[in-house]
Amino acid sequence: MIAFVCAMPMELHPLRRRLRLTKTDVGYRGRIGGQEVVAIVTGMGTARARATTTRLLDAVDVKHLIVVGITGAIEKETPIGSLVFPELVVNGADESEYRPHPLPLGNARGTMWTTDELLLDVAVHAELRSRGVVSLDMETAAVAQVCEQRGVRWSVVRAISDRASGGSVDAEVFGLSNPDGTPNFSAVARYLIRHPGDLPRLVRLARGSRLATERAADAAIRAVSE
Repeated sequence: MIAFVCAMPMELHPLRRRLRLTKTDVGYRGRIGGQEVVAIVTGMGTARARATTTRLLDAVDVKHLIVVGITGAIEKETPIGSLVFPELVVNGADESEYRPHPLPLGNARGTMWTTDELLLDVAVHAELRSRGVVSLDMETAAVAQVCEQRGVRWSVVRAISDRASGGSVDAEVFGLSNPDGTPNFSAVARYLIRHPGDLPRLVRLARGSRLATERAADAAIRAVSE
């Protein structure tokens, strides 16, 4: 079985739609050609990603797991929606390193940095870029750790939804999502009351996230169809 692991429901949505996945007691199930697939949502952060991936691998026999979703660029040049296939994933908490299984989608490049912190300091961004980091996320290293402990092959297909160094996401904007990755609509309403001029900013972020999730899902499906 192939598993798609997403942090947030918005990342799972295009997979569910394209593959017509059906909800079961263990994620959403379906097929790609002759292959059975399961897709799950972990929630945001390393602890949730680690726990949910562990439960998945306890429940079903996964041959190949693919982390699918969005990621933040560490610089200002990468276009929104660009696919990211890292050659290395690093857990920022302890700097443990994990190497994804390559996919037939393009050349792997750079390092993805997994952190539970919202990194806003431009000096930190510069230091990470000097180490070859191309994007930030909050789950991949934790998923990779579980897979490697279980001997399960794993890969990454993420797409750029925003730029960490561009100021589009700050602590307030980050807080507009619940820990499970769903939108916190009451928080959004309160935010817009305080910052009515920020509506275009939130719309741009939503469009960037939607584009990134669609492209990541398409690429992940293509990777296991070839």
